[in-house]
Amino acid sequence: MTVSPEQAGPEPTSGPEQTSSEPASPERSAVHGLADDFVAELCEWIAIPSIGADPAHHADVARSAEWLATALRRDGWPTVEVWDTGPALPAVYACWPAEDPAAPVVLVYGHHDVQPVDPVEHWQHPPFEAVVRGEELFGRGASDDKGQVAMHLLGLRAHLAATGQTAPSVTLKLLVEGEEESGSPHIATLLAEHRTKLGADLVVFTDTPLFDRSAPTVCTGQRGHITATITMTSGNSDLHSGRFGGGVPNAAIALARLVAAVHDEQGRIAIPGFYDDVREPSALEREHFARLPFDEAAWLAGPADGVTAATGEAGWTTLERTWVRPTAEITGIHGGYTGPGVKTIVPRQASTALTCRLVPDQQLDRVQELIRRFVAEHTPPGVTAEVVFHGSGVPPYAVDIDHPATLAVRDALAAAFDQEVLFSRTGGSGPAALLHAWLDVPVVYFGATLPDDRIHAPNERVVLPVLLRGAEALARLWRLLPDRLRTPAAEPAGITAELGLAGSARPEPGREQEANRA
Repeated sequence: MTVSPEQAGPEPTSGPEQTSSEPASPERSAVHGLADDFVAELCEWIAIPSIGADPAHHADVARSAEWLATALRRDGWPTVEVWDTGPALPAVYACWPAEDPAAPVVLVYGHHDVQPVDPVEHWQHPPFEAVVRGEELFGRGASDDKGQVAMHLLGLRAHLAATGQTAPSVTLKLLVEGEEESGSPHIATLLAEHRTKLGADLVVFTDTPLFDRSAPTVCTGQRGHITATITMTSGNSDLHSGRFGGGVPNAAIALARLVAAVHDEQGRIAIPGFYDDVREPSALEREHFARLPFDEAAWLAGPADGVTAATGEAGWTTLERTWVRPTAEITGIHGGYTGPGVKTIVPRQASTALTCRLVPDQQLDRVQELIRRFVAEHTPPGVTAEVVFHGSGVPPYAVDIDHPATLAVRDALAAAFDQEVLFSRTGGSGPAALLHAWLDVPVVYFGATLPDDRIHAPNERVVLPVLLRGAEALARLWRLLPDRLRTPAAEPAGITAELGLAGSARPEPGREQEANRA
């Protein structure tokens, strides 16, 4: 594929007008010159079906790690290691020291495992045979996250070409894990075992999208989450509804009343104390959210797949509800007889699955305790309730929008996309807070994919001009950071990562972290 200058990036929608006489920046020229090889290499990497959740593909995860290690060595990275001694699936580590030994050290986080491809019949082409159609490259992992990891390789090549240097302006390290799509169950173990080697002044987390092609953004935070199964039991067996109905507790009714009590009429979570620790977004953040070109009707018809009305907590916009407000979602209900026809019983047991998305300053252990109390208070006489939490949960993370590294990311993106860049959040979850806790440094977000890339779904794609502009922004970012991060030592007070893990700021290695973004 030949990428034309027009394809090297989206047309600007604001910002300085560009004319044909205006020379391209060295970074843009470098990305354009390297684009064809980049696309070919990404297609080659996508061909490896590195589905970490499927044991039948664990050998492919190992092949994917070796492919990346080979590519890094070919690019000249002095230190490249594949961490494959278990229990984690293979992760790749690399380091390229800066020419200046006093330069900041930046660790880039990403992942090379991919989601399963079911239902495969819905794909328009084989998911591991990358196809380029116009500006789009289709294939599993094109966006999440092989495309973005490959973007970092291209960005460094362009940085070196644009500056004429033989080493980057910052010391760059990479950590590309192989289990993110499985919940990163061993990320804490990796961080604990290799903490010294992974030491850095800043982490750049690359697994989040821009808001839109016409509205590039810097993400400044992710929600956390906890999941639980709540089971109510009223006896040892289902009972005849004619003989016992009206005289004994009904587990399904007890559960239904509990579920109905989770929210009030204003859409707020009615679990006492749930909002006590919630940190609300700043006025400036809300202003930025409001300026984003969000079409709610199109969002309902498109990404929300035909939902006919937006609902939620009163007093907040749809973007705010999905980015910066906590949630309590009932994700499943089961009880009594569910087969064909009718079975006249009083069911002995019913259960529901609950997922809570959490926002900065909410503590995982405290929220779990609030849920236990709420369930106990809504359990009627004659019924017992059991609450089982799945894994330790994922803590939320947010960085202040005025942190120097966040502003550097914003400025690099603005220069690459030729337009103003606003701030955003994402409603999903990831291991950013764990990286912050174990390495004790700030984490900033850098992404150059789009929300409609169909990650985790058939026909995943990435828009190549957007990805190439992302690589250009990275080439600029590495040049900007030494000046922006001149003040070493302690992390600014604005950086926050409230983990909510009782007894320690760092989770014990080996505990399941469930950092799936889904």
